[in-house]
Amino acid sequence: MKFINALSLAPDAKDWLINSRHPRILHVFDHVCNLINEGREVLSVVTPQIGNGPFNLVVEGDVLFSDYLNAQSPISIHTDQLHFEDFIINIAYANLWHPCPNWESLHSNKESILSKLASLRFADYRPLLPTSLVSSLSIALANADIPTAIPITRQLAGLGQGLTPAGDDFIIGAILAAWIIHPPEIASILAEEITNIAAPLTTSLSAACLRSVGKGEVGILWHEFFNALVFGDPAQIEKTANNILAIGETSGADALAGFFGVCMGFNERIIDQCHS
Repeated sequence: MKFINALSLAPDAKDWLINSRHPRILHVFDHVCNLINEGREVLSVVTPQIGNGPFNLVVEGDVLFSDYLNAQSPISIHTDQLHFEDFIINIAYANLWHPCPNWESLHSNKESILSKLASLRFADYRPLLPTSLVSSLSIALANADIPTAIPITRQLAGLGQGLTPAGDDFIIGAILAAWIIHPPEIASILAEEITNIAAPLTTSLSAACLRSVGKGEVGILWHEFFNALVFGDPAQIEKTANNILAIGETSGADALAGFFGVCMGFNERIIDQCHS
């Protein structure tokens, strides 16, 4: 039997381990094993290569989950341990990682962030989604226009292929932008409304990502990108943006497209107001 120590976990991952009674394996990849419980809540067991996320449990070493597990592998939870058929993960000494960026600080720096974003080469990327939908959602979220955003969200949610469809990824990036450009009290309402509409319309994994961003929670690569936008130089911003671009086939790119779309829509609105 192989024993593996957990390095860190998010609060939602900790709650998942406490509250789950009948977990099962949802997906197995080399560096990620997604679990789901009876409440359709997801826990991602990941290696350090993937890192911290809103519902991640990060384990030590470079274990390849695909060497040990498949969708039918048994799994059980015991005190401070997650048991699989051929290995046990010890959670007792894992550090708690907090997935919420400092949105108030990011909002107070929004003018600087917007000016830096405008110079990035990625700003011209277009996802494989209906242009009218992505443009309309970007404008609606830039204006905090929930009534307009809701029917567009219904059309985008679940649109596309894969475990996290492109429409969902775009929505996630767009909501992250809303957390920065709008005051927290407005952004929180906007994020919760939109993600509550989108989550039931898509896959279990994508729904978990949407619910997290609805609470203002996001993975470590976005934390690093936001930190670079406030404190970093252009090379650091480019590097952290490229790390997000590397997520999935197009998941990272589609999320960044949503983020840029809302930020640039907000920027254009400010420019128009200044000229009027």
